[in-house]
Amino acid sequence: MKLSKRGEYGLKAMIDLALSDSLSRVIQIKTIATREQIPVKFLEQILLTLKNAGLLQSKKGIGGGYYLARPLSEITLGQIVRVLDGTLAPIRCVSKIAYEECVCSDQETCGLRLAMLDVRNAIANILDATTLADVAARVNSAKQHKKIASPVKTDARTLAT
Repeated sequence: MKLSKRGEYGLKAMIDLALSDSLSRVIQIKTIATREQIPVKFLEQILLTLKNAGLLQSKKGIGGGYYLARPLSEITLGQIVRVLDGTLAPIRCVSKIAYEECVCSDQETCGLRLAMLDVRNAIANILDATTLADVAARVNSAKQHKKIASPVKTDARTLAT
């Protein structure tokens, strides 16, 4: 599986919304685009796709924008990736949603297929078990750790007094 720019930007936008607590507030597209360095027009298309899939809601007009349609704990990275990029499988013969028959003589014993099935399952298990709440908690923990690990910088003039 290779994550497309569409998938990458969609995940970044959804994580941005999760970190902004967007169940309770609306975030403008331009704000997300600026913070995540995503082209606005491309982000508009991505967010519309996520809205049509039921992962986002929108509000029109002044103060309008997007917000998460469900709690952070109910939206997985797997859902987001599947909406934006489709199948998680590295090859079609192991896909659950875009299956195509192998060209090998015996699909049941094909070494490549068996290995790629393990890859697909590992990717799916991680993405389907990781919610936006999990990601937000990891980001907040990393930020807290960074604050603790970073020494306080002082100005040389302050030390001289």
